[in-house]
Amino acid sequence: YQGKAKNVHSTDVKGELRLEYLDQATALNGKKKDQVIGKGSLNNQITSLIFSFLTEKGIKNHWVKELSAHEQLVKSVEIIPLEVVLRNIATGSFTKRLGVEEGTVLPFPIIEFYYKEDELDDPFINEDHIQFLEIATVEEVQFLKEQTLMINQALKELYETMNITLVDFKLEFGKDEEGNII
Repeated sequence: YQGKAKNVHSTDVKGELRLEYLDQATALNGKKKDQVIGKGSLNNQITSLIFSFLTEKGIKNHWVKELSAHEQLVKSVEIIPLEVVLRNIATGSFTKRLGVEEGTVLPFPIIEFYYKEDELDDPFINEDHIQFLEIATVEEVQFLKEQTLMINQALKELYETMNITLVDFKLEFGKDEEGNII
């Protein structure tokens, strides 16, 4: 599979894939593209560091190991078509949508869901929409929220060691071969 930022290759091992990070930057769901030399290697190093840290914290994920400068080995999953966004500080679309001042530190982390559907430009949806579209059960949505909050705490801890403020981030989840959400 060729994606916007990486290629996904099969391996000889059932349930494992090889990700190849590309030297490509995209915006607006891939409508704008440009080559950025070294981006693939940096993305591989950064994601390997983050997923290695999350693994150490006991948070189950798809990452297995870094293979090379541009590649890593991951577990194969069936993607849940949701983008889960957690916001610690108001910025971007959040401020525009809600009229909140840019940079406002939120009193608690806010979780948002977006329907992962390129043809619809990944629209903002709520938990009722998720049930209506049969994307996930009530219990699965609760699990996604709990995991997102745990990941937020872990990432804040990691980023603080680098003097980086964690403003917001997007997660995607999938089900492994046993049906576990990771």
